[in-house]
Amino acid sequence: MPAMLKSTSTSLILLGVLAIIVGIIALAWPGVTILALVILFAIYAFIGAGLQAMRAFSSATAGPVFGHLLLGLVDLAAGVIALVWPVPTALVLVLIVAIWALAGGLFEIFAAFGSGETAGTRALFILGGLVSIAFGVVLSARPGVGAVTLALLFGLFSIIYGVSQITMGVEVRRTGKTLHSVMKDAA
Repeated sequence: MPAMLKSTSTSLILLGVLAIIVGIIALAWPGVTILALVILFAIYAFIGAGLQAMRAFSSATAGPVFGHLLLGLVDLAAGVIALVWPVPTALVLVLIVAIWALAGGLFEIFAAFGSGETAGTRALFILGGLVSIAFGVVLSARPGVGAVTLALLFGLFSIIYGVSQITMGVEVRRTGKTLHSVMKDAA
């Protein structure tokens, strides 16, 4: 089998196994998953603060220096708040996802009535939009339950994604073996 296909199939299978493990952890311990999300947000905020400070000190004029330092301080504060108060941070993150789902759903319904859409495509846009809106309403109505629900959905997604990656890896490996035997017969 060509080395490239074997390497690709192995990496897909390993990625799939890792995704399944992460999914099982998310399903078994949704609280840990929520806390991990909050910690990732804090890390993101700290990196953003560092990047803003770098931009501030690389600026030639005073105006951008002040603006970038201010943004850096806001990022730093957000990271500290996330670590000091993880539960409120998790609830705010759930509300952000809820707002995103509501807005996305409305835009999907709006897009359904764009020019040139077939009836089937229009129906799928509307259905997807309604599901997104319902998801947003549920999350915003009960953000505490929504946080656990997001963790559980992430776990299910990870498991399904893992299975699909393993399946793809096996198919790539099978294709590589078939390709190898065809090339061998042709020679």
